[in-house]
Amino acid sequence: ACYHNLFIFTLAKITKETMLANFLNKSNPINFIGLVTFFAICFLTINFIDFFNNPLNANDLLQKIVVLLVFMFIFFIYNFITSKNNLTYDNSFGFYFFTLLTGCFSSIATYKTLFFTIIYLLFLRKIYSLQSSKRVLKKLFDAGFWLGILCVFEPKFMLLFLLIYLSAYWHQKITIHTFSVPIIGILTPLFCYFSYLFWQGNQANLLENLFQKFTFKIYFLSEEKETIFMISLLFTTFFAVFFKSRKALLINNTFKKSWSLLLMNFLIVLGLFLFENESKNKEILFLFFPISLILANGIELLQKKIVVNIFLYLFLIGCIGFLFSL
Repeated sequence: ACYHNLFIFTLAKITKETMLANFLNKSNPINFIGLVTFFAICFLTINFIDFFNNPLNANDLLQKIVVLLVFMFIFFIYNFITSKNNLTYDNSFGFYFFTLLTGCFSSIATYKTLFFTIIYLLFLRKIYSLQSSKRVLKKLFDAGFWLGILCVFEPKFMLLFLLIYLSAYWHQKITIHTFSVPIIGILTPLFCYFSYLFWQGNQANLLENLFQKFTFKIYFLSEEKETIFMISLLFTTFFAVFFKSRKALLINNTFKKSWSLLLMNFLIVLGLFLFENESKNKEILFLFFPISLILANGIELLQKKIVVNIFLYLFLIGCIGFLFSL
């Protein structure tokens, strides 16, 4: 009986420690390392499988390694933004969702997509850091500057400019300085780019890009597998938004302002995703930042650990199933 009780106790202890909810309940360096390692294993496994179908040469292998390293950098920026600005409680749920969602579409990542994602995260880093009163004008200029770089390549990203003023209004206050500095920031890279084109005699290219026609289409959801995945993800996200907002918006604190900004971030990027959408476009990676944080804040409302673990494992199984069915 003594050995039987000891066995039951040991088994229960092991089961408790291996539950995802317990592992992710704290924001520790080991969590970051573990999730990044898991992503790297999945990324390399997918490419190892492709190796048998389409043999890679040395150049292709080097490109895959570079892409993997860029993803590591993206994860570092994401983790820095969320932890520095307290966008979730002290846990790793947000990074867990972000890693899995990014892994699902890592195979479509190009250098251009990854470059845009890094600039986008650097822009968000300045936006969410406005909750602190330190160097506000510098943050506003930097936010405008990073967004200006995005707009040089994709003018429709100008919609994100609204986030700068919303963040300044909610976290600080709108003055002549806070209003004008972001405009100067966004015009700086545009002016540099126009000067370069003017020197080359190609200034018409800038005007052509700025005034290009846009259409509204949902071509991305043409495949049944991707349709089911995206609809399920968006439905879960809106479900988390509804229940979290009922609680978060009642208390007038810093998190309420950050939560409101996060919701606007999600809606604007969702609009960009649907606006002039192409199959497997770059905006899908933009969506994962707000979605992962919304899901992380939503799952914190669940009181029972067993329910949390069921959701986390179902999410994991769904993402792995989607990833390996591509």
